[in-house]
Amino acid sequence: MKNNRYPRLARLLRIMGTAVLTLLLFAGFLCYFSAAWYVSVYGRIGFDSVLYTLTQSLSGVQSGLIIQYLTGAAVPALAWTAALTLLLFAPWKKIFKIILFQKIKLQLFPFKWVFSCCICVLLSLLLVVHAAFNVQLVDYIISNMHLSSLYENEYRDPEQIQITFPEEKRNLIYIILESMETSYLSREQGGALEYNLIPELYQLAQDNVNFSHNTDVGGFREVSGASWTVGSIVAQTGGVPLRTPDGLSDWQNGYGKDGTFLPGLTSLNSMLRDNGYYQALMVGSDANFGGRKTYFATHGVDEIYDIYAARADGIIPRDYFVWWGMEDKYLFEYAKQEITEIAAMDQPFNFTMLTVDTHHVGGYRCEYCDSTYEENYENVISCSSRQVYEFVQWLMQQDFYENTTVVITGDHCSMDKGYFTRNVDENYTRHVYNCFLNAAAEPGRTENRQFSALDMFPTTLAALGCQIEGDRLGLGTNLFSDQPTLMERVGYANLCSELANRTEFYASKFYAKEK
Repeated sequence: MKNNRYPRLARLLRIMGTAVLTLLLFAGFLCYFSAAWYVSVYGRIGFDSVLYTLTQSLSGVQSGLIIQYLTGAAVPALAWTAALTLLLFAPWKKIFKIILFQKIKLQLFPFKWVFSCCICVLLSLLLVVHAAFNVQLVDYIISNMHLSSLYENEYRDPEQIQITFPEEKRNLIYIILESMETSYLSREQGGALEYNLIPELYQLAQDNVNFSHNTDVGGFREVSGASWTVGSIVAQTGGVPLRTPDGLSDWQNGYGKDGTFLPGLTSLNSMLRDNGYYQALMVGSDANFGGRKTYFATHGVDEIYDIYAARADGIIPRDYFVWWGMEDKYLFEYAKQEITEIAAMDQPFNFTMLTVDTHHVGGYRCEYCDSTYEENYENVISCSSRQVYEFVQWLMQQDFYENTTVVITGDHCSMDKGYFTRNVDENYTRHVYNCFLNAAAEPGRTENRQFSALDMFPTTLAALGCQIEGDRLGLGTNLFSDQPTLMERVGYANLCSELANRTEFYASKFYAKEK
């Protein structure tokens, strides 16, 4: 009995070992192809954005991205795993050997069990390490080994700063344009292309207030923690980047999963709430995506409109869904309807809206888009510029406009890596668009500025006519003032490095309490 039992046990252990090694191999290939897919789609925008994405649910994500991931990462990982598993562990009957020195017989194939195991473990390890470098995980780990004192030295708490609102409070309409950057301008205008894709936005910036990195229409640079939509929104409204959790215990805090999102942060929205503003957020997708709904609700927004609200209000059919939800042509019409109603209220208002058609990959081409350019993305960008301009013209014709400040800004640089690889010099430094209309402040120096999304927070308050003690809030500087920004004082590279380094201040301050 014993002679029969042990071969069976050995065979069972080998089968179990093969299964474990196959799973290990699949994990390695999945990491490798997932990292390659992420970088090919989004570019290298920092591991903090990857980690933040992993902490969020898939609610509201564009279905096309899921399909692209499955075909671009999951399927190749399965195929390579299956092929190598067959090569390494299948019970091949034909044996290939060579004879060395007329005596030593060396089996070339099939591989010995121990050799196959070593190949599996080593290859899996190499694939994971490659993936880690590809998505900048190594840089992220190194940064978290250094403790930064940036917040202790530079953060200006709005609760401790004297901020005076004008006697007659101004309305605010804050338009966040997905992936809108000044690279879409012609080279003669400081952009990266042979032609100007956004002449309407260019004209608005020229005719109004545009803070620029050059002497023409320009914008701000991305910094660590503000290179994706939600990160940029936090930076623009709170003056701090969005840091990913420092530990596993924090993954359920501060990022929308426990019902609050950075509750200890005094933001633009929480300040406007405390000053009697009625506030609304409008997006054309699922507001839950990325924790946006929780962030704005935590900080005092009264009403949130998204794809589901649009269906309920009859803007689109009940079963309507394209791209990320509904295209911008519906968003702008919906905004006109709701702004008209909100403006009729007997209180100042803040209406924030986020476009989506220019999202990567390739953007969404609606019926308003022309076919002027070969690249679909360029036709979408051009169409977005026209739609924003027409919406602004509508705003200017409304009775409430006289006492309303309009801010138009991109959220971050486009993540459509393929488009920029094909059309833009890799040495070109990209900047995010901004424009302030009907501001209640006169700017000093608008040209040759070095700034980031962090500076939009105090600058927006200044545009509303607020007087800010010291002209600094959060980590941002009021660009209407003559104060240098943090980036201008310490340099771009140093600022990004400090923002990426570990900080004990961030979690203890911004996760701590509800505003």
